[in-house]
Amino acid sequence: MKHFKNFFAFWYDFIIGDDWTVAAGVAVALAVTYAVARTSVSAWWIVPSAVAVIFPWSLWRAVRKS
Repeated sequence: MKHFKNFFAFWYDFIIGDDWTVAAGVAVALAVTYAVARTSVSAWWIVPSAVAVIFPWSLWRAVRKS
């Protein structure tokens, strides 16, 4: 059971890390990309655009805290 717990603790820390909002933003971007890709609209631009917004926002929040 210890190995099972350590395995999921690693993945939680790897995906969520210090800022859960970044992980949530990426998950939302992937979900929107999936939804748009199911239509006839090109969806390649959604994740790069989301990262271009999420990364500076996360950096601004981190700098503002310190």
